[in-house]
Parts: sequence; structure tokens; C-alpha cells
Amino acid sequence: MSANTIISVEHLTKKYNLNKSAQTENDLLIKSLFHSFKKITQKKSTEEFLALNDISFTIQQGDRVGIIGRNGAGKSTLLKILSRITPPSSGRVQIDGRVTSLLEVGTGFHGDLSGRENIYLNGSILGMSKQEINKKFDEIVAFAEVEKFLDTPVKRYSSGMYVRLAFSVAAHLESDILIVDEVLAVGDAAFQNKCLGKMEEANHNSGKTILFVSHNMGQVSALCNKGILLNKGQVEMNGPLPEIITHYFNNGASENVTCFKYESKPESEYCIRQVRLLNHQLQECKNFAHDETISIEIEVEQHVKLNDVLLGIRFCDMYDKRIFTSNIALTDKFEKNGTSKFKITIPHTTLTPNTYNFSIGIHIPNIQLIDEKNNVGTFQIYDNGSEFYKYSDVDNGVVFVNCKWEMTN
Repeated sequence: MSANTIISVEHLTKKYNLNKSAQTENDLLIKSLFHSFKKITQKKSTEEFLALNDISFTIQQGDRVGIIGRNGAGKSTLLKILSRITPPSSGRVQIDGRVTSLLEVGTGFHGDLSGRENIYLNGSILGMSKQEINKKFDEIVAFAEVEKFLDTPVKRYSSGMYVRLAFSVAAHLESDILIVDEVLAVGDAAFQNKCLGKMEEANHNSGKTILFVSHNMGQVSALCNKGILLNKGQVEMNGPLPEIITHYFNNGASENVTCFKYESKPESEYCIRQVRLLNHQLQECKNFAHDETISIEIEVEQHVKLNDVLLGIRFCDMYDKRIFTSNIALTDKFEKNGTSKFKITIPHTTLTPNTYNFSIGIHIPNIQLIDEKNNVGTFQIYDNGSEFYKYSDVDNGVVFVNCKWEMTN
């Protein structure tokens, strides 16, 4: 490794053997009933799955790297190997420094031990001396905001309290590399921002290297300066974070899907069954000119009529920053139980050329979330000759505003 390289990954591969049963458990149970409960042997076939397939990259000391990719891309497997939780099938990983990691709620904690005891346990596992832990103890407790429950067994903690304490231990104890998976999504928004600030502070003050996995591009972009895009166990792209995010949304985030279908949920009063992206000719599309209207058609199924129910849609930029929301009342929109379609149209020349995503929910404000589809899909708006066409690689915001200009003297 070069002098500044802190992590080197060379031709890393991780294989899993998937045992596929020739018969389901129900099949075996039924057969056993008709064969006087005789033991029936379940035949299994083995299939090999490559969670990581011959990947190589290096990370420099002080880098803040966002690991990006769809579910199943290999992100968590990579972090587990780097954290030495699971071994690779082949390849080589070289790490120059002490690693702390927060991959799952409760990783490294013992449920029967108190919060106080788990701080010392976790610190010891990470190779810290008792004196080192004592030095950081008060900071850890204050940051986690669990003073009242410090001597309570952590198995009685809520998931949010668990994460607060686990993150605080990982962030405050002395280490060269901090690895954080999507576990922060369990905490509330205020604590998530607090965690991001702490990681940025640790990077700035002590040069700590950070590897961060999240589907929230806003969090990733706020913290990280570099990115690694994984796709089906391989490194698809490695470099500056803005380029990675743009490539991810344009090519991989939704696989160019324009129609999204969902299963019926009879146990729910309302459910979303289908969503379609449509252009001004009402054809399915995900690429729109800036001066073209954009429509989203949503099919909703009603099983039980409720009062004050809203169908809402939220639009965000590629960093998951909310741009605007819109709602329509569902009460009295159905003649009888069944499905109805609703269409929202964004007027032309509203959004500037860029990549956007949207989420949909059915809810009773401040009372009940009935159904929700987060990050349903993405769409691209391209420049068809707007006032911004002369500029490249410039952030022009997300909306066109028809402002009035005049000379006053």
C-alpha cells in the first residue's frame, strides 16, 4: 500500500452456497400425513451465489466514502468483511489501522448487561484499555442521551436508544476507521443529523476515515466526498461522489422502470396498487423535456371507507432533499369499494433539468399512516433550450420561477 492508503482491497470475492429445497415445508407436512407420519427426506440442491465478485479498490486516509447500490448489491457483505465479521472466499484485504463498526442494531452488545457494562464490553472488544474507555465515558453517555437508563439492561432499550448508545460508543472510542451501515435509519431525524455532525467532526479533527452506507442520498452527500457504486457484487463506479450519485440515479436506481405494481392489502383500509409515469401524450416515460408536463397516475384500492384520508406525493431531488408535496382527499372519491385512479400533473417549466425521485403515501394527517411507497421511482428532466442551457456543471436550483425584472432608474 502507498503511504496514504489505509484500506486496500484486491480481487475480493465472497461466495455463499444456497440450499434450495426440492419441496416446501407444507408439501412435506401434507405428504407425511398421508404416509402415516413416516419420515420423508427433503432433497436439497445447492446453488452458488456471488455476493462480491472480484472487486478491487483503495481508500486513502481521511476519505469519507459513501458505499452506494441497490438492495443485494453487496454493500453489507463488503462492510462485514472489512469489519472482520465474515471472511472472504478469496482475495486480499489490507487495513492499516484500528476499525470500529456499527452494522446492525445491537452489534457487539449483550442484552442482559446494562448500558454502562456494554460500553466497557464494546470498548474492550475494540481493543481499548479501561483507562481509555474511562477517558471517553462521560462523552459517550452524554451524546447517547441515556443517562437515566445507564444501569438498565439494554434488552429493555427501545431500538432508538440502542442505536444512540451503539453509535456513541463507536464514534467516541479511539480508532482510525469508522464503518457505519444503514443502522442510523432507526434513529429520529434530529439524532441522525447529530450523528452526521459527529462523524464529520471526527474526520476533520483526527483524520478518521469513514465508510458510510445509506439509501438516503441527502445524508451521503452531506457527509461523504467520495463514493463506490456496487452493482450485483461488482464495483460499477469509483470516484467523486456527485458523479457517482448522478450515475446511480440515471442508470441504476430504478432500472428505467416507468410502471410500478404492488400487491393488494385486504387487511388495510386503502392501498396503492399501481403507479405510472406519463408524458404529455400520456405515454409511459421517465425522461422529460423541461418544457413538458409530467403526470403521475396512481391507482388506489379502497377496502374500508375512512374520513379525512389524503393521498399525498412527495418530490425530492437526487440528494433526497424535499422540493414540494401535494395531496388530494380520498374521502367520497369512491362510489364503492374497489379501485380508482388519480393523476397529478406537474406544469411544464416547473422543475429545472436534473434527476428527481418521488414517494407516495395514504394517510390521515397526524393520526394514521395507512400505506406508503418510499422512493417509488426516478425521472430525468433534460434541457430543451432553457435559459440555463449555456451553463454546464452549475447548480441552478430545482425550480423555474417567473420573476419580474425591471429597470428602476
